[in-house]
Amino acid sequence: MPVNPEHKLAAEDNNMSREPFKLAGTSVNPGETRLISIPAARLYTDTPVDLPVEIIHSRRPGPVLLVCAAIHGDEINGIEICRRIVGKRLLQRLKGTLLIVPIVNMFGFLQQSRYLPDRRDLNRCFPGSPRGPLGNRLAHLIHTELLNQCTHVIDLHTGAIHRKNLPQVRGDLDDPVALGMAEAFGTPVIMDAKVRDGSLRAAASELGIPAILYEAGEALRFDESSIRAGLRGILAVMRHLGMLAPSKSNNTPRKLVPVKASRSYWLRAERDGIVITKIKLGQRVKEGQLLANLASPFGGPEKPLKSRSDGIVIAASQIPLVNEGEALFHIAEFSTLRKASDSVEAFQEHFENETEQENFKEPL
Repeated sequence: MPVNPEHKLAAEDNNMSREPFKLAGTSVNPGETRLISIPAARLYTDTPVDLPVEIIHSRRPGPVLLVCAAIHGDEINGIEICRRIVGKRLLQRLKGTLLIVPIVNMFGFLQQSRYLPDRRDLNRCFPGSPRGPLGNRLAHLIHTELLNQCTHVIDLHTGAIHRKNLPQVRGDLDDPVALGMAEAFGTPVIMDAKVRDGSLRAAASELGIPAILYEAGEALRFDESSIRAGLRGILAVMRHLGMLAPSKSNNTPRKLVPVKASRSYWLRAERDGIVITKIKLGQRVKEGQLLANLASPFGGPEKPLKSRSDGIVIAASQIPLVNEGEALFHIAEFSTLRKASDSVEAFQEHFENETEQENFKEPL
């Protein structure tokens, strides 16, 4: 009588002995999923503030992947990505351990702010310390309880307030493991971004942990295409790391081949006033091409803002009011610009169409 593959796999799982995963004094047994709330700090009302961590600890050994969002409290796209990951049935076949932290900066999230109450950026406070300002203590908690136990990190971000990012992955691409994760994620653009002092990624790098950032959308807004792409990208990285079985279906756009940017720069406003934008996010531009006109609200001549080189617009301001010197357009340059442009177009067409089709489905 043939052996049922499911029964065989279950028997193999039962025979594997794996240590419980321990976090903040709590043990999570192999095959268990638990939501643990780590005491982090208190509000000035003496109300406790916790750091919630979803732990999925498989019976089978594998990497320990940390997926975290909202280290800047107003960057909420990643929170929805994390919520959707938790509900995925395929995680029942997980190898290794998945740690999901939907809201790293609970203080900023409650205030719909990028920063902590003292206006410090939590992503400049690592590795932190057990004493001192709130940011230092929170960074120390995350560093000691989470980073020290990870093997890989995916950090979810968006653009800043009134600034939208084309979906992109950033990391130290000189690290072959980080490069592999970035390519597996499946965004059209990957950026070689060296670590910044005090950041979560810098702290991970000091520990020898490969980490990538997913940047997409803007602060305080859900962007369905970016959320879908982020969810699919994380699952693709997990398959790349061997945490999930390879996908049986290939639902990736044909021309979507991640292309590494050779360099990038911001174009800034050369005068105060109103921005009359002439291009779209993700658009391919040529050197000398008109990107926007800057005008006074009281009339008069307009000042053109032109691209300094060929490239693709990977981030753009979303508010048509500007002060001189403010960043308006982030232009990425590529050695293979046509390939990058094709990849961006394929990505946008695929995920925007997918979102529209989902929106028009009949309710269950």
